[in-house]
Amino acid sequence: MASGHYFDGDPAVASRPSTVELRLPDATVALRSDRGVFAAGRVDPGTMLLLREAPPPPPSGTLLDLGCGYGPIACTVARRAPGAVVWALDVNTRARQLTQANAAALGLTNVRVADPSEMDPGTRLDGIWSNPPIRIGKAGLHALLGTWLVRLEPAASAWLVVQRHLGADSLAAWMADRGWAVTRMASKQGYRLLRVEAGA
Repeated sequence: MASGHYFDGDPAVASRPSTVELRLPDATVALRSDRGVFAAGRVDPGTMLLLREAPPPPPSGTLLDLGCGYGPIACTVARRAPGAVVWALDVNTRARQLTQANAAALGLTNVRVADPSEMDPGTRLDGIWSNPPIRIGKAGLHALLGTWLVRLEPAASAWLVVQRHLGADSLAAWMADRGWAVTRMASKQGYRLLRVEAGA
């Protein structure tokens, strides 16, 4: 049965639209948000760490925001890499609608919003950015990351931000045990920013 979890396909919690301000060194933008999506009333501190500390995205190629929520990561990556195609994936219908609206309001024509099942499984990725849905549980999270990390091109990286007390270090160890090269690039306010690359 549907509920108000941000990882539900159709959150049952009533809509209450709001506006969130995303303030970054290179731009400040207003984004539409709503109840029933991740961090509905603010830009999550982990997302802010990711957007402030990760290096600029490749200027072209196929990029992915995995678990896009209302779109702060997808819209930022698309704005910083106008020559790239940025896929914004989320199982949450409301989140996808918000991301689509936010990309349109910002004039970002290079954002492709979809349910994960709608993306061609043969598509290779030149970068992944994600504040992954930790609360789906360890098994679900491992399955999710295992599905998408293998789609990275050999020289590409995934940038993941995870709360330390929600298992950032154990997740890093799990990925390393499976052959990924994992580097902690930054830590702030209890969050870890992890760079994940294909192992040697």
